[in-house]
Amino acid sequence: MANFSRIQVVQSMQDSGIVPVFYHSDVTIAKEALSACYRGGARLFEFTNRGDFAHEVFRELSLFARKELPEMILGVGSITDAATASLYMQMGANFIVTPAFRRDIALVCNRRKVLWSPGCGSLTEICEAEELGCEVVKLFPGGVYGPGFVKDIKGPQPWTSIMPTGGVSPTRESLEAWFKAGVSCVGMGSQLMVKDKNGVPDYARIEQLTHDAIKMIKEIRG
Repeated sequence: MANFSRIQVVQSMQDSGIVPVFYHSDVTIAKEALSACYRGGARLFEFTNRGDFAHEVFRELSLFARKELPEMILGVGSITDAATASLYMQMGANFIVTPAFRRDIALVCNRRKVLWSPGCGSLTEICEAEELGCEVVKLFPGGVYGPGFVKDIKGPQPWTSIMPTGGVSPTRESLEAWFKAGVSCVGMGSQLMVKDKNGVPDYARIEQLTHDAIKMIKEIRG
């Protein structure tokens, strides 16, 4: 079961403004990456369901976070069906992120009061998701739509909370463009979860980039 309510998840998204996105098949590497983000100040982390036996890695990560990183809100992304969402919720997922809008996923998450953030690419999809109780819409792929899309959506619907994933980097220029357009938070993968020359996650750099991004977001928000 989730150990954070969806209200807590939404509040944390709003407070920090950032959700690191990461996947690795090695549990030890996943734990180190999660810990680096935690040290950098992140309190949300999206582990993506992108490889064989990814749920087994997530299970170990979930147990680790509850014991060693008690303030970390761990969720899962790249979920494409209700059965998989249910499996991860059984393993403690505090939020579910999907690449597309899926009604079946909305229903199973709502039954357990777990936050779900569906990938939407039109105002119609966003409205349908919100009618099903969506609190934070994922804009995916963010790089295709851009900050201008967010600004146009926020015009007629200022109540809509948007989290772009893809097309976001931990630079002031990128973060200013997105947050001034009106996003609630941003998801960042490879631009934040950087690797060293050997292809191994650079944990010190990840920690620093996370810290700097959170600081810049606070400054941009004023």
